[in-house]
Amino acid sequence: MQAGKLFDDISKRVNEAIAGSPVRDIEKNAKAMMSGALAKLDVVSREEFEVQATLLLRTRERLEALEARVAALEAKAAASP
Repeated sequence: MQAGKLFDDISKRVNEAIAGSPVRDIEKNAKAMMSGALAKLDVVSREEFEVQATLLLRTRERLEALEARVAALEAKAAASP
């Protein structure tokens, strides 16, 4: 028997054993409890965090470009009589 097939067989048997045991109910209850606790907290999803991080990066890049333009205009204004 190949190693990959052996691991698949073991995994299948473990999943079957867990499916009929109270472990599955405990897992569901724990997930529900954690979801409820997280819903009460003021947190954002990972997806929303990534969107905001991307938006912040673009805003920071734009700000740096504008600061460079202002500095160049100030230097030009200071150099002209």
